[in-house]
Amino acid sequence: MIFDQQIGQNDGWVATVNIYANIQQLKYLLQKVRTRKQVCIYNQIILLCLSTVLTYYIVGGLKKKSEKRIKKEEYWHKLQDLAGEYSKAILVDVDNVSSNQINQIRLKLRPLKAKMVMGKNGNTGIIFSNGDLSEIQEAPAKVGAVAPDDVWIRAGSTGLDPKQTSFFQQLNIQTKIVKTQIDIVADKKIITSGMKIEATHAALLDKLKIRPFSYKMNVKKVYEDGSIFNPDVLDITSEDILKRFRTTISNMASISLASGFIIKPAVPHLLANAFKNLAAVTFDTDYSFKQADKMKEAAKNAVHVAPTAAATTTAAPAKVEEKKEEEPADVDMGGLFGDDY
Repeated sequence: MIFDQQIGQNDGWVATVNIYANIQQLKYLLQKVRTRKQVCIYNQIILLCLSTVLTYYIVGGLKKKSEKRIKKEEYWHKLQDLAGEYSKAILVDVDNVSSNQINQIRLKLRPLKAKMVMGKNGNTGIIFSNGDLSEIQEAPAKVGAVAPDDVWIRAGSTGLDPKQTSFFQQLNIQTKIVKTQIDIVADKKIITSGMKIEATHAALLDKLKIRPFSYKMNVKKVYEDGSIFNPDVLDITSEDILKRFRTTISNMASISLASGFIIKPAVPHLLANAFKNLAAVTFDTDYSFKQADKMKEAAKNAVHVAPTAAATTTAAPAKVEEKKEEEPADVDMGGLFGDDY
């Protein structure tokens, strides 16, 4: 038979060529006998062939769509598995970051036992981890097409020879030659924020070895144990938490001592005050204890050092008293009757 080809196992174009060849063969055979019945059979065969081709393409298209859907479902199941395996995640965007840099980021995340998943369309990704999220830092990238900030060329020596003045002339930058080198006369802003970087800008910045921009993987949101918060929380260290905790405990102890409502943070302060009161009693009585004896010894040593300091301090008051004796007596009235003006 001339229709023994298996269309489903061939490529679409190959199947189409085979069917067209079969049609031409039928046409050649039917040209010999031109009866009405044979012509009708010929037309029916042509319609059957065309419907077969259309059916092949439609089924093939549906098959491709089903394959895409299967891939999406597999991707969704992968995200579900990662969400169940990891308790922490970071939502990031990677605008102007190349695929090579994303691969470098993946390599750096491996020692942290973190996984990065990127969508097929768009620049959004998710980083899953069970470790400390603050260890996952933003990775710098190369210069992109749009400037995020203003770029200034500062006045001074550039280190370039006079043959390269054309780069500066194209950007209307005033220069002068000093000791066979190009010097910039005044500061010049060559790129404004949001402006597209042209080839002349990139060439000049490259020659001056200026790297003004750093596109990076930006953290948008952080997920941890069912809570979603801003990335600023990642900047808080354990030392910051301990410092705030100590400050809060100190404030609670102060309120407790002032109000008389005793809580645990105030107990050390109460014990210290009680010890001071007991030690003060031992100085005026014969009663003493071991810890107070140490304080008495320290006080005696301070007394032996005190006379030298006292001698220096008593000299000044004597001079002050002599000056007071020389002053008029009515000054002591303090202007009470207004006669000292």
